[in-house]
Amino acid sequence: MLKNLYLIMLLLTCFSINVNAATDTSAIDNSATGKNLVLVTIDGLRWQELFSGADAALLNNKKFVRKGHHLQEKFWHDNEENRRQLLMPFFWNTVVKEGMVIGNRKIGSNMSIANQWHFSYPGYSEIFTGVVDHSINSNKKKLNPQISFLEWLNTKNEYQHKLAAFGSWDVFPYILNKDRSQLYINAGFDSAEGYALSEQAKLLNNLQTEIPSPWHNVRLDSFTYRYAKDYLLTVKPKVMIIALGETDDFAHDGHYDSYLNSAHQTDKFIADLWHTLQTTPGYQDNTVLMITTDHGRGSNADDWQHHASKLAVQGYMKNLEAFPNGIVGSENIWFAAMGPGVIARGEIKTTQEVKQKQIAATALTLLGEDPKVFNPNAGSVIKEVF
Repeated sequence: MLKNLYLIMLLLTCFSINVNAATDTSAIDNSATGKNLVLVTIDGLRWQELFSGADAALLNNKKFVRKGHHLQEKFWHDNEENRRQLLMPFFWNTVVKEGMVIGNRKIGSNMSIANQWHFSYPGYSEIFTGVVDHSINSNKKKLNPQISFLEWLNTKNEYQHKLAAFGSWDVFPYILNKDRSQLYINAGFDSAEGYALSEQAKLLNNLQTEIPSPWHNVRLDSFTYRYAKDYLLTVKPKVMIIALGETDDFAHDGHYDSYLNSAHQTDKFIADLWHTLQTTPGYQDNTVLMITTDHGRGSNADDWQHHASKLAVQGYMKNLEAFPNGIVGSENIWFAAMGPGVIARGEIKTTQEVKQKQIAATALTLLGEDPKVFNPNAGSVIKEVF
């Protein structure tokens, strides 16, 4: 299967090389109405790998690493800083140096989710809406009663038809309440539609029907990213969400090899995204990039595959009853940002625990909007960003 995944990535990369040349960027006018923002989420990527690189306890465990993957050569170094740069070089050499990151609990940089469940739907809802809704207690396809900051922006003239969300998981149309919000959302196995499709988008539509995903409800991240990039260059949105999912699903499958390879590929996607933004008129020097995750995971070989709170294990996550206290540490997350308005401070020690519900207010503030007008009950801005 992994040979096929690498072939897919190579194929999609090859046919998209000329997308900048094939797309007319002269019509973009975002600079006239303020900044742009792209929020990238990496599902279930542990803070441990982000800040320390490959975990030796998992890297050397034959249960989680299959023969022939050569992970030691690719991702191992005795020095922690070198090791994390091997895994996510763009993140550490560009995002952190030109922006900021919080979540490295080893140095007293602490961030966690505020919801009581520690799994995906509640986490994404918290990210996008800035509030905790205790009724969102499963990953089922339930329309979110809460309003996201994108839906609120969509009521403003300058943002109408300039908002979009792309996700690998097929639940995002419900998390962002597509029926009510009227946002452009492409998620799961959706094809590109609703705008003047480029040849790249048409090819992606065909490939997505021809190449099977390992999972029934999550597509391969290469499709999500390539769809998002094509839409970015074709439609020119002001605010976009790109929600990647492979890291979480490979972790649930117990494939630490694929988990690391996916994190590394995600870093390449982010590098390509930033290069695209900085070479496209209207986005260049005028776009904020935010990166975060929806939840953490366990900390050792027994529980790293999972995430759930003690309360979740008593209900929706009963399949994890072997962990009566839940998956300890799965509440711990991280957040990074770079771009105009973000102070370049690198790794930041926090004076108090930062919460996931503060991301929405931070995004709106970076866009020059008042988060209190959006929702006075939403979490406050992440002051470390400013």
